[in-house]
Amino acid sequence: MGKLGVGIVGSGWVAGEHVKAYQRNPNTQVVAVCGRDEARTREKVRSWGIDCPVYTDYAKMLERKDVNIISICTPNDLHVEEAVMAAESGKHILIEKPIALDLDGLRRLRDAVRKNRVKTVAGFVLRWNPLFMTLKELLRDNAIGRIFYGEVDYFHGIGPWYKQYEWNVKKAVGGSSLLSAGCHAVDGLRWFLGEEASEVVAYSTHSHSKNFEYEYDPTLVTIIKFKNGAVGKVASSLECVQPYIFNIELFGDKGTIRNNQLYSPSKFPGQTGFVSIPTILPDSGDVTHHPFQGEIDHLVECILQDKESHVNVEDAVKTHEICIAADMSASQGRHVKLPLLQ
Repeated sequence: MGKLGVGIVGSGWVAGEHVKAYQRNPNTQVVAVCGRDEARTREKVRSWGIDCPVYTDYAKMLERKDVNIISICTPNDLHVEEAVMAAESGKHILIEKPIALDLDGLRRLRDAVRKNRVKTVAGFVLRWNPLFMTLKELLRDNAIGRIFYGEVDYFHGIGPWYKQYEWNVKKAVGGSSLLSAGCHAVDGLRWFLGEEASEVVAYSTHSHSKNFEYEYDPTLVTIIKFKNGAVGKVASSLECVQPYIFNIELFGDKGTIRNNQLYSPSKFPGQTGFVSIPTILPDSGDVTHHPFQGEIDHLVECILQDKESHVNVEDAVKTHEICIAADMSASQGRHVKLPLLQ
């Protein structure tokens, strides 16, 4: 079997990081790139150090028999249509978050993937962040026991100085505080607790600063009740004036985790304070903590071994249901039961 051919949709920063990871994987090769601006896309392809055809017609790129994987790296409002087209063409899919901006799109994408049985990975790349991986191992080892309360916060001021700001501020494209970016925190909470949500209530606000002219409230606080009785909180702010912060706090009946700090008397008898774990934290909005290589290597492994990912579209639907339910709660002033899709 030869290398799996990859088609990249989009030519921004994330697309470049995907290209680098595919080029490092011995089983894949980027064979096509699609972008809206042909000249700009060709320049990007040259800057990535690859030589492949450039398309402005996505449907034409999907016709290529040597394209086995599609990486979707376009603005948020294009994800559903592009992913459905890829699934219907029999292509495996890596889709950046959010995978959809509303329930209709979420259902349509889920059903297309189910029908066409393609492998998928949703872009919750932090599941391969070293701190995330370390904490997941500690939880598997029962280091803090049963989690009864968790907090995961996403604080990232996305203003005019940030490239995606121009489209991120638009509700039709950015979606909401959670769908645009805070979904990383929602997914992290689900991943650590290993439980599904049953109910959500949320409140949102807007600083009304001229530096953050969002069409939706860019700050939102969500309280989540899980099926096993645990409770969680996710705060997401795209208008905070501070460095990027991604907080993790997990309270268990045997101990506590605070970011890279662990308090576990059952594991460390006589422990009098938190132990710090030196590792790479999810502490910036840049590539330093976004392990695209692990994510893409995982997708390739799932394809070659014919197995499903722990972060496939089916799983990502559950994270997005929480995000959409939170937006519904904040706008309608009520608790929202889950799941939303049947």
